[in-house]
Amino acid sequence: MSDGAAQRGPVLDDEQSRRLAEYGEVEHVKVGQVLYASGDDSYDFFLLLTASVDIVRNATAIEPERLIYHGGPGDHLGELNLLTGQYVYLTARVVTAGTLVRIGAAMLRRVLAEQVDIADLLLEAFRERREFIRSVAGNALEIVGRPDAAETLALRTYVTQLLLPHSWLDATSDSGRSLMTSAELAEDELPAAIAGGSVLRRATPGTLAEVLGLTYRADGRPVDLVVVGAGPAGLAAAVYGASEGLVTVLLDRSGLGGQAAKSARIENYLGFPHGVSGADLTRLAMVQALKFGVRIYSPCAAAGLDLSDDRRPAVLLEDGSRIECRAVIAATGAHYRSLGIPQWATFEKSGCIRYAATDLDVREYENQPVTVIGGANSAGQAALSLAARGATVDLIIRGADLGARMSSYLADRIRAHSRIKVHAGSTVRELVGDDTLASIVVEKSGGRRERLACRGLFCFIGADPVSGWLSGVAKDDDGFILTDSRLPAGSSGTPLPFQTSASRVFAVGDLRSGSTKRVATAVGDGASAVSSVHAALASD
Repeated sequence: MSDGAAQRGPVLDDEQSRRLAEYGEVEHVKVGQVLYASGDDSYDFFLLLTASVDIVRNATAIEPERLIYHGGPGDHLGELNLLTGQYVYLTARVVTAGTLVRIGAAMLRRVLAEQVDIADLLLEAFRERREFIRSVAGNALEIVGRPDAAETLALRTYVTQLLLPHSWLDATSDSGRSLMTSAELAEDELPAAIAGGSVLRRATPGTLAEVLGLTYRADGRPVDLVVVGAGPAGLAAAVYGASEGLVTVLLDRSGLGGQAAKSARIENYLGFPHGVSGADLTRLAMVQALKFGVRIYSPCAAAGLDLSDDRRPAVLLEDGSRIECRAVIAATGAHYRSLGIPQWATFEKSGCIRYAATDLDVREYENQPVTVIGGANSAGQAALSLAARGATVDLIIRGADLGARMSSYLADRIRAHSRIKVHAGSTVRELVGDDTLASIVVEKSGGRRERLACRGLFCFIGADPVSGWLSGVAKDDDGFILTDSRLPAGSSGTPLPFQTSASRVFAVGDLRSGSTKRVATAVGDGASAVSSVHAALASD
C-alpha cells in the first residue's frame, strides 16, 4: 500500500486470481460506494476485477483526508486486521465502477488452509501492508506519554508486539505537547491514546484493546481448544491445534511472547544461526497462528476454571465471561521476581527498573551506566545487548561462578567484553536517586559495600508460576502444575503426556513442574501437548 502502487506487494497471477475468485461472490460496485469504513468491527477481503478503489485515512481535527493506497484491477484489498479482528481504521471507497469478488472471513480462512501458494502470497502482502501502514498511517492510533514511565513502556510494548499501526510522541517534545494541547490532555492523564477521534486517558493495554476490538467477543462458534498464555509454548500449541483442525482460541493476560519476547537475542534456537530476538520470533509465530485461524485475544486474563463437566471444561475470564471448550492447554508461565528493598516499587513505576532487554528497553540507555542482576542466559544476553549500545554494564550475580547457570558461549563473551564488569558473590542492597535512579549499593562477600553509578536496572532473578487461576488442578509445593508421571499416585488410569489431574486440562512450558526453562523445550511442549489433546478428544 502506498500513495501510488509501489507498496502493492506480492501480486497474484491470472491463474491464482481465478482460483481465489472461486471462494467468493462477484459484485458490481458504483463510484462512491464504501466497501468498509474506519470504525467497522469487521470487513471482507476483496479481489478487484474491473473496479478501482482508494484506501484513505479519514480526516482528523488537524489533518485532511489522506490517500494511503489506490487499488486497481487485479489487485486485492486487505491486511493483517482481516485475521486479528481489530476494528477497521481505514476507509475503502470505490473510485471506478466495475466488478469485484467479495470473500468473507470464513472463506478467506479456507483459502489460507487449502491454497498454499496463495496463502503464502497473501500473508506476505498483509505483512508488508501492515509495515507500510505503520509508517504512513500511524496517526490512526497515536500514543503520547513520558518515555521513562513504566505505564508508557507497557503500552508501547503491547502495540509493538501486536504489530498495531501507531505513532509515538514523547510528551516532552514539541509534537507531543502540541497533541496534548489539541486533545486537551493533562500531565496526570498520560499515557494517552488517540484512536478514531476518541481520546483514551491513562491508557493501558486493556483499555486500548477494548477500543480497538481486540478483547474477547463470543461469536457463537463452538470452541475445541482454549490455550491460555501466549509465550512460545502457548503459541506453538495454538499453531499446532489450529493447523490440525481444532477451533482454537488463544488468550494472554498482557501480550504475546511471554518471557521469550523480552529477550534481546536468542542464539541457541534451532534454525537461527545468527540468533533471533524474542520479539521477532513472537511476531512470526503470531502471523503463523493467524494463518491457521487461531483467534487471539490480548490482554485477556483467565481467572479460573469450571471443571464441573469433565468433558466440557470452561475457562472463566476476569470480566465474568466464560469460554466453554473441549480441552484447555495452560501455558501461563511465570512472573518475574523482584528484590524486596526500599524504593524498588518507586523506581519500577518510573521505568528505571526493567525485566526485559528488548530494543525498546535498551535504546534509551546508550552510553549510560546500567546494572544487570542475574546469572542465567537472559541476564547474559541483556548485558551484551546493553554493552553493544555503548552502555557500561555492571553484572551482579550471587554465585561465585558466572558459568554455573549461564551457557558457556555467553559467559566467555561477557568475561572478554570491555564494557561489562562481573560482580560475583554480590547482592544489591540499596537504590539511590530522587525521580530517577542514580546509583545502587552492592554488598560483596565479606560484607563490604560498594556504590555503583546506575541509570537503569535490569532484573533477571527468576520467576514464580502463574498458576493461581488453575483451580482444582494438582500443583507441587511451589505452585507449579503436576502433569503425567508427576501426578500423585492413585490418579485414575495412565495419564497422557502433559495431562494434569483434570482429564481435559494440559499444562506446558515453564508452568509445568519439572520443565526445562528453554524456548525450544517450551515450543516442543506446546506442539506435543496437542497430540495428547487429540487422544483425549477421541472418546467424544
